[in-house]
Amino acid sequence: MSKDYYDILNVSKSASDSEIKSAYRKLAMKYHPDRNPDDKSAENKFKEVSEAYDVLKDREKRSAYDQFGHSAFTNSNGGQSQGFGGFSGGFSDIFEDMFGMGREQNKQGPSSGSDLRYDLSVSLEQAFKGDQVEISLNLPAQCDTCNGSGASKGSRPETCSQCGGYGKVRAQQGFFTIERTCPKCSGVGEIISNPCSRCRGQGRINKNKKLSVNVPSGVDNGTRIRLAGEGEAGQRGADSGDLYIFIDVKAHKFFERDGRDIFIQVPVSTLDAILGCEIFVPCIDGKKAKLSIISGTQTGTRLRMKGKGMPSLRGGSSGDQYVEIVLETPVNISKKQQDLIKEFINLGSEKNIPKTTKFNRNTF
Repeated sequence: MSKDYYDILNVSKSASDSEIKSAYRKLAMKYHPDRNPDDKSAENKFKEVSEAYDVLKDREKRSAYDQFGHSAFTNSNGGQSQGFGGFSGGFSDIFEDMFGMGREQNKQGPSSGSDLRYDLSVSLEQAFKGDQVEISLNLPAQCDTCNGSGASKGSRPETCSQCGGYGKVRAQQGFFTIERTCPKCSGVGEIISNPCSRCRGQGRINKNKKLSVNVPSGVDNGTRIRLAGEGEAGQRGADSGDLYIFIDVKAHKFFERDGRDIFIQVPVSTLDAILGCEIFVPCIDGKKAKLSIISGTQTGTRLRMKGKGMPSLRGGSSGDQYVEIVLETPVNISKKQQDLIKEFINLGSEKNIPKTTKFNRNTF
């Protein structure tokens, strides 16, 4: 008595089509003769699971099997009518599903154009405001003479007689059906008897091309801008690739950027810091903002200017600008200035220089 097909595939009688296919896939790959050379038991097991799947994957066959068992597929002599025909309708289906070798869905045709990359450097001011930048590049573009067909005027590409226009041919090797690129048309699926003299049948030529790139406000290093269809032209009229613009924001003379925040060091006279003052600080928007420096401000003090940083690329609030105070000690002072400073020091006390006083007491 033949073994039950459901038991062979290790599935229940209520198993769905996808469960049956999944179970068969695992067993077929496990016991395939190519993976088990000179193993007769593996070969027999492979035949067994292929036969079971050939029946259970077909709704009508499965229904008949569920009602009549193996007798539904025996002839008057009691022999199996299905034999090992299950491979052609079983493992082949799985193989095509797994590796994408279905003939219709893999009709190759002319190759699409490749995606291209262009590195664009912009200033920090351009990154802040946004800009429209014109770029120039040399790339494969559609041939004007043949309009991308690759054929000379008055002629047209012909369907390849060897592959029937699919760009691939099949050959049987043992249990496998192997699919290869058609040697006659090189996978294009078409033959050009009279190629265009300008592009030599390629349907594309190198051209200098100018494009206007919209640089949005808030871009940063590594921001990618996609220009659909502006990449390499496809072969013989196939779709063009895309052009990807990668942004590089150049270093600024005064400002440093960290995400949406801007940092700047501003020198302030030590004397102004002693008395307190107001200064005007440059901002990335090109304007100046007034900032109050309180009496006694120390070097390294960081002041925040809310909303004065970079805008967000995807909307939302802007970052902040941080001003780091760097005190400048007066140089080239006159004799009279030295005398006044000495008089100022003599009038002072330890409370005027608390950090220095504390350091000296703890160190010496």
